[in-house]
Amino acid sequence: MSPKVSIIVPVYNAEKTIARCVESVLKQSYRDFELILVNDGSIDSSKDICNSYAKVDSRVRVIHKENTGVSDTRNRGIAAAEGEYVQFLDSDDWLAPDAVGLFTRTMEEYDCDMVITDFYRVNGERVSLKGAIDVDGLMDRAAFAQYMMQKPSDFYYGVLWNKLFKRSILMEHEMKMDTSISWCEDFIFNLEYILYVDRIYALKVPVYYYVKTKGSLVSQGMSMKKTIQMKRMVFAYYNNFYKEVLSEEDYEKRRLSVYRFLIDVAADGTALPIVDQKLGDERTSVSDGVKEGEGFFFDLYREVKGLEKLFDVVALRNELQTDDVKLLFYLYETRVDCTFKETARILSMTRTQLSAAVQRLTAKELIKEPEKSKKTGKASLKEEELTEQILSEEPESGKDSEKKKKKRRPDIKKYVIQPEAENVLSEIMSALADFEQIQYEGFTPEEIEEWGRLNQRRNQNIRRMLG
Repeated sequence: MSPKVSIIVPVYNAEKTIARCVESVLKQSYRDFELILVNDGSIDSSKDICNSYAKVDSRVRVIHKENTGVSDTRNRGIAAAEGEYVQFLDSDDWLAPDAVGLFTRTMEEYDCDMVITDFYRVNGERVSLKGAIDVDGLMDRAAFAQYMMQKPSDFYYGVLWNKLFKRSILMEHEMKMDTSISWCEDFIFNLEYILYVDRIYALKVPVYYYVKTKGSLVSQGMSMKKTIQMKRMVFAYYNNFYKEVLSEEDYEKRRLSVYRFLIDVAADGTALPIVDQKLGDERTSVSDGVKEGEGFFFDLYREVKGLEKLFDVVALRNELQTDDVKLLFYLYETRVDCTFKETARILSMTRTQLSAAVQRLTAKELIKEPEKSKKTGKASLKEEELTEQILSEEPESGKDSEKKKKKRRPDIKKYVIQPEAENVLSEIMSALADFEQIQYEGFTPEEIEEWGRLNQRRNQNIRRMLG
């Protein structure tokens, strides 16, 4: 059977980075792909490194060719691809572990022709989150073109690697990279592709790590005259794109916005980052020691961290923090009274972190404290609400408790999930389904059913032990 996704990586003298790049693909949670490494006449050890991966993993294919440049190299990859979808990756960059799965699931769930995502920009040991479209959702070609008009030369629109393409569209229209140009060739390819699509999904989850090492036209040794000619040629493609997408009347209304490309053309995604932090802190991660550790506590910790990695995605799509997602699901799922301290421990948070999560969810109006009854002054809840959960402050003891007794807030708070949280909860359920699929990969349906029965009995025994 043909793979679902073909991932194309042009390789040229990348001995220092290609292993990290390839490993990020082979460690994807989604596994139905082929990795096509196209060696563009490297003169370092890149060829041997590529061959070594092909020997140990059947999903890796290697193509060796003479040095003809990145555009022709990508064309060779496209011609060799067998997947339903095509994804591009540069040899000095890498993917988040959920990248291929998120691309593929989004493409199929929303029946779209292209998926475009946010990405991480890596500068040494710092990482920043980059994006251009501020909504997570499906749009038509015209709506996408309107967004692109606002930041026409942003990397978000120009590059190949934060997008998933349908190979059928590439084949039907015989699309190839233009080998006659060495600047914005990706952007021109994207513009041509978008002319043939109807549905595009902008996914506000960064799944790609882009290392800022690529050069500008000046660094390529191009003269000022040649640089101007190149930019004029790219603008001609861009201008014609809008003439195709927009009606004649709309084009005339937006001509000045289209011509903004000439002013904005020097930008390469260098706008202020959405997030700037130390590399490794941007997503849930664990050390190699934790990954390889043996024993009960390692197993338990890995399970928690695995689920948090999937909750990260939900958080990113909804401008939340992972703690917020965990708490929201806890409120939805749990119907028993626990102290505030116990709740924090159950969710692997400190009480300060739990309080902060409550505040953030309340501020976003995803949960709320119920209104107090005028007659009794007590909280009144409606049974029709999606769910409710009691968070209890543990009573203090001793003299401090007596001193603060009158100042303390009520020991028990009841937070009610609001209808606005429904979409987030739906995404949480999808994340849990993914987690289950990952855990039981390779299991037969009978084995999964038997494991469920045994685990239920095991949990009952533990409950009895706790009295």
